[in-house]
Amino acid sequence: MRIALDAMGGDHAPREVILGAQLGLSFLGPGDEIVLYGPAELITAECRELGVTDARITFESCTQNIQMDEPPLEALRQKRDSSICRMAVDAEQQRVDALISAGNTGAFAAACQLKIGVIAGVSRPGIAVAIPTFYGPVLVCDVGANVSPKPRHLHEYARMCRCYARQVLQVEDPRIGLVSIGEEEVKGNLLVKEARALIKNDPRLHYAGNMEGRDIFAGLCDVVICDGFVGNVILKLTEGLAEGLFRTIVHEIKEASPELTPRFEPIVANIWKRHDFAEYGGAPLLGVNSIVIICHGRSDRRAISNAIRVAKEQQRVQLNELIAEEISQPQPEGAA
Repeated sequence: MRIALDAMGGDHAPREVILGAQLGLSFLGPGDEIVLYGPAELITAECRELGVTDARITFESCTQNIQMDEPPLEALRQKRDSSICRMAVDAEQQRVDALISAGNTGAFAAACQLKIGVIAGVSRPGIAVAIPTFYGPVLVCDVGANVSPKPRHLHEYARMCRCYARQVLQVEDPRIGLVSIGEEEVKGNLLVKEARALIKNDPRLHYAGNMEGRDIFAGLCDVVICDGFVGNVILKLTEGLAEGLFRTIVHEIKEASPELTPRFEPIVANIWKRHDFAEYGGAPLLGVNSIVIICHGRSDRRAISNAIRVAKEQQRVQLNELIAEEISQPQPEGAA
């Protein structure tokens, strides 16, 4: 397996990306390879300084880099020798088997869709994120790839997420919920109501009903489907709340009982690890003809290494082949 890794993507590139690649080798076999895309001179110097010498880490030199604040499509047109563009082209030509980037999400997703294409039968790819909860991870899709979906897109997300939850998250019969403003079936806008009919009437799916925001964390479902605008708000709100809550807990312990802090720190650290997004290795872009992992812009070496782990796991279970098989099955009546 050859994994293309954007060495210049993210707030801590290239150092944390390179260190993440080194850590990620532990999840790979002797015949696997990680290809770092970026300026050869800079990457070579960083690897030398960090002592990264494993022969399974190689380089593809790129002269350009797409910044986080650049308009995606304009950047792709103007920067054809950027790491993101070059990775997508190499995937199109089947020189790499997976792509990972913590860079500009819009540009990365667009490049993958335009160059690699989608799995036959998939209308629009979706970004799926595993959100940690007390009851285990809940897969939320879409979180930003498609902010104006049609009902059939949400139905496709449910079917693709069913495959991902079963094969990667090891949930035997994933319960699928649909984000709405109330649990009653009369609630929701036209998109939600029409998507609900498609998902609920699909005998292959275990439909769990409408889900309000709080239900995501109540153990009522394993997969949550929504449009990309709503999903992105859910994701960012959850991230900020989790960080703020843990910071408050640590502060209160130190203020109330400084002498007990050493005893509580390992407990808090263990809880944080179970609820840390970095543990889940980024977000897969489901529906494209390659393994694509979109990492958070703040990803550190641990997040990057876990993204490599997830990419390898997707290859092992042949996730894209399973999605293609799932999508090729006849649609239930009324799903067109």
